[in-house]
Amino acid sequence: MTRYIYGFDEPSEGGRDLLGGKGIGLAEMTQLGVPVPAGFTITTDACRAYMASGGEVEGLDEEIGDYLARLEEQTGRRFGDPKDPLLVSVRSGAAISMPGMMDTILNVGLNDESVAGLARSTGNEEFARDCYRRLIQMFGETVDDIPHESFSVDDSVEQARGIYEHETGHGFPQDAREQLRRAITAVFDSWNSSRAQVYRRMYAIPDDLGTAVNVVQMVFGNKGDDSATGVCFTRDPSTGEQGVYGEYLVNAQGEDVVAGTRTPQPLAELRERMPDAYGQLLETMGELERHYRDMQDIEFTVEQGHLYLLQTRTAKRTAAAAIKCAVDMTAEGLIERDEAVARIDPTQLDQLLHPRLDPDAQFEVAAQGLNASPGAACGKIVLDADTAEERGKAGEPVILVRWETTPDDIHGLIQAQGVLTAHGGMTSHAAVVARGMGK
Repeated sequence: MTRYIYGFDEPSEGGRDLLGGKGIGLAEMTQLGVPVPAGFTITTDACRAYMASGGEVEGLDEEIGDYLARLEEQTGRRFGDPKDPLLVSVRSGAAISMPGMMDTILNVGLNDESVAGLARSTGNEEFARDCYRRLIQMFGETVDDIPHESFSVDDSVEQARGIYEHETGHGFPQDAREQLRRAITAVFDSWNSSRAQVYRRMYAIPDDLGTAVNVVQMVFGNKGDDSATGVCFTRDPSTGEQGVYGEYLVNAQGEDVVAGTRTPQPLAELRERMPDAYGQLLETMGELERHYRDMQDIEFTVEQGHLYLLQTRTAKRTAAAAIKCAVDMTAEGLIERDEAVARIDPTQLDQLLHPRLDPDAQFEVAAQGLNASPGAACGKIVLDADTAEERGKAGEPVILVRWETTPDDIHGLIQAQGVLTAHGGMTSHAAVVARGMGK
């Protein structure tokens, strides 16, 4: 029988093609001794079998049950326990990075009973209810296709549950294993979402690769003022300069940063707030860059002062940053000259000819914000991605202006000259994707 699951601490000969980028990163960080939550990866083979069969994968449910029991042993908590529940995240992870194009669900395993148990076991009812509200909303949007606009971050648990029931016609699922099964299925299905297909066409990624699914013990950046979540790069992905580059949010979960729904703080400010975690993060960033010999894009969480890494991957960067990184890493002895030349994507070089503002010219500044990537853009304002796509394809230069971006805006982002948002930071998925396109 085909094996479909590997623990982060188990060797696999399949590498990235089998475990996906996120899965292989979690496994390698575990082997390096980097602080990583416990978990397991459901392979791309399982996704391909799921797509080929129309939804059934022989033996997968039993294997998930075995690895869930293993995770319970590793963490000392039981999945679905009403008193002190094990919660997990369910995250996509294709072999070729597709930032934000597929789905993630956090806090899987909570229900009406266990949320009270979580509140008692942590002594923090606000935290427990925040986790449950997030689960209901993310599960509703991802698994049941409830429109994002139906929910609000200001919803209470009761309001979120009521919206879920109104939109679906049934109550929020109370069985933790049903939640997990449906979440895994939703991540498999997100491989063929319209936004993922648009992204694959743009970067000539084959449609038959499929995605892995990572089931990871939850660590919580939303446990209070001594907890945080963030994204960092080992070098500036816009310029290639060395230095601290990243953002974080206190008392938040990871999707708050990468989804672009909130504007985070510069990573350097974490040094004053959580000096021990900050120092450990800088040390780990250097270790991972030396190990992979390339700029890394890292997601992290600090739970009550303890640092955990949730992802590392090769960072997307502008053409200027790619050239500077290649030159600098050669000088530092990380890579050889031939490899440095091979790392420069010729199709990116036209970015170096993109418009720039004349530094000697006089301008009247109307507003200022965070620049996710360098350069200048000019065009008519459009307020939705469909219009941006339509007018952009017709040859009209447009600027996509949004309150916040979501992965579903990818088709408009491709056709726009630039994008402007009211919320979000330099490390959000939209910023990462735009930077890679030279927007």
